[in-house]
Amino acid sequence: MLKKYFEPGALLSYSAYRNLIFSNILTIIAMSAFPIALAVTILDAGGSASTLGIILAVRVLSSVLFAPIGGVWSDRLPRKTILIFADLSRAIVGSIVIFINPENLSMWILGVIVAFMGISDAFGGPASGAIIPSLLPDHLLPSGNVLRGIILKGGTIAGPGIAGVIVVSFGTHATYIATSVFFFVGALLLIRIDEGPRVAPVGKESHFMNEMREGLRVVWYYKWIAAMIIMASVQLMMVIGVENVLLPVITKRDFGTASVFATSAALFSLGGAISAIICIKSKVKNPGLVSVIVWGLFIFAPLVLAFPSSRELIFFAYFAAGFSVGPWEAFWATQVQREVPAEYQGRVFAIDYMGSLGLMPLGMALAGPMVNVFGERELLIGVAVFHLLICAVVLLVPGVKQMKSTKPPYYSQGEQGNS
Repeated sequence: MLKKYFEPGALLSYSAYRNLIFSNILTIIAMSAFPIALAVTILDAGGSASTLGIILAVRVLSSVLFAPIGGVWSDRLPRKTILIFADLSRAIVGSIVIFINPENLSMWILGVIVAFMGISDAFGGPASGAIIPSLLPDHLLPSGNVLRGIILKGGTIAGPGIAGVIVVSFGTHATYIATSVFFFVGALLLIRIDEGPRVAPVGKESHFMNEMREGLRVVWYYKWIAAMIIMASVQLMMVIGVENVLLPVITKRDFGTASVFATSAALFSLGGAISAIICIKSKVKNPGLVSVIVWGLFIFAPLVLAFPSSRELIFFAYFAAGFSVGPWEAFWATQVQREVPAEYQGRVFAIDYMGSLGLMPLGMALAGPMVNVFGERELLIGVAVFHLLICAVVLLVPGVKQMKSTKPPYYSQGEQGNS
């Protein structure tokens, strides 16, 4: 039955795309497993919710700060080269953690290591989103993005599960070794990719800072893209940032094991994969409207943490919350790739990456102090309500419901200032 997908002209008949997919599977498993091991390492060393929040925030903050640089280089150099650099860097950084003695764990040293991991993410994120149009013909672009999104969701399901099994069975050091191996093999698979000629215009010299500003102008030109990035940035700070810190803290405290944390993360990813498949099968007229409404389902995650009566209830809630991300996997990347000219896509995906995660470190770092001020349950209920309010507001922006602008492509305006 799978044979038809490998026939000439079919999606998986393109070897470069296949290699990218297999590489992405290994990379996303490693990226999903690493935070699980990191959280267990910090908590086992006596770290508090505030300590965990700060360490997690360091990785996000470093990736956000370097994302504009990664975006420019993704438009300047072959995107394959950027992806290989990112995977090899993450493999090396992950290996360094192995040599840290948990009994004498220095949080600032761990923070530096995690910061370098974030820098690698800043280069890999924009390049992975912008390389797809170079590997597939236009008519296969939607299905290529969707299949990649679903497969990556499968990786995020496997990652926490693999991490949980290895942590429980062999310890955190073994988990770090496994993630480093996955990153390294993922980099090797990318070597044979041929993405065609360079996308960036030849003969047009520009200063580095001018190229970064140009990326911002492109995002602002497409108001629906700017609005959705701002929405995600605010929600990731106030909702996801708090949830990411409190999930391992609450589950380990109330149930005495890291397996609840890992299982919840895996079920969340499973829900997202199922939701993405449903979106593929459905003919959606307004992908933005569907994406924002379904995104509201994420409130199940903070609400169940506010009332953690049983692990089964947490598992069900995180599975249901996972459905919130499916439409984004199905629609977002394809709509951006079709709306934005190819020579700007690296920078646009970098700004998407930076903007979406920009305020998340602040939310993570403030999670512990906010719990002290408002109370754990009150904070979690509050962020759930806030999440729904922001979803309602963003739907008022023109173009958001359709994920489409009525303006011509950015480059059709020349250099006369598109705003």
